[in-house]
Amino acid sequence: MRGWKKALAVAAGLLVAAVVIGLPAMVGIRPFIGPRARPLTDRTFQATPERLARGKYLITSGQPPCMMCHSPIETTPDGGLVISAGKEFSGRSFDLEGVPFLVAPNLTPDPDTGIGTWTDDQLARAIREGISHDGRALFPIMPYQKFHDMSDEDLASVVVYLRSLPPVRHELAKTAVPFPLNRLINAAPEPVAAPVSADLSTPEKRGAYIAQMAVCADCHTTRDDKGNVRSAMAFAGGTAMPFGNRKVVYSANLTPSVNGIPYYTEGLFIETVRTGKVHSRALDAMMPWQLYRNMTDQDLKDLFAYLKTLKPVDHYVDNSLPPTFCAKCGLTHGGGERNKKGS
Repeated sequence: MRGWKKALAVAAGLLVAAVVIGLPAMVGIRPFIGPRARPLTDRTFQATPERLARGKYLITSGQPPCMMCHSPIETTPDGGLVISAGKEFSGRSFDLEGVPFLVAPNLTPDPDTGIGTWTDDQLARAIREGISHDGRALFPIMPYQKFHDMSDEDLASVVVYLRSLPPVRHELAKTAVPFPLNRLINAAPEPVAAPVSADLSTPEKRGAYIAQMAVCADCHTTRDDKGNVRSAMAFAGGTAMPFGNRKVVYSANLTPSVNGIPYYTEGLFIETVRTGKVHSRALDAMMPWQLYRNMTDQDLKDLFAYLKTLKPVDHYVDNSLPPTFCAKCGLTHGGGERNKKGS
């Protein structure tokens, strides 16, 4: 009997050791000890006219798209999507996108329901480093991993502009990420430990920076069933874009492949973003051209210059066709059956 008890004790000890040592080896230690988070500082961003103007331009042109994610969205009778008037930046739930536990907070300076009591560095850390004002890791649908490379001056401008918004009182539930996701996302935040600048030396590099701040890849690059980005499918489209009871649409292929946008000229690209139409074909409202249309001609030219440098990915996506399985990306989307694995 003693031998069995000893054997069971040894087995239990080995199991505990496997959990304590093996599980962190697979997922890292962050799910257990919390996210990487630098200490907050007392830095503030001076509200200059230049920063206010730059911040307003960045936000209202979707670089970054804060207005789209942090404002209540309504559907229109013709199938469109509009931001609820008077509630811009006041936060919203993501239940209509199929993520009911996620709530984008109120970004207006309301002291009770918004960011009125947040410090500048709390805002800065949340935007670029993915740490909420209370120290939690933000769910990475908030694209702080893209904003990690936002230049210091653009960051200051965004914070200054958010501070200038009229306060809107809007009571919201708090994000409640379910277990074990609430633990696993602790690995996502990365502190910014040094000054950040952007390489804007060529049109293509300026366009790459714009695309990253506008979070284009998040919609136009597919992910696997574990949420990992498929790097081989960068900007090749096919991501499902659900919203409530609207017909699910799938993002377009933006690469210069035959099934992407090889026929686009600079002029057609600018016209498409400005009008929401490719010639006579209207873009679906899930493409937030209503924000991106506010970019300057130069920014749109630079963005197009960058898109032309992308690796062509032969991936057919057509929202006029029924969703079918795609062997190329492993997902279901319009026209998926026309793609062959490895093509």
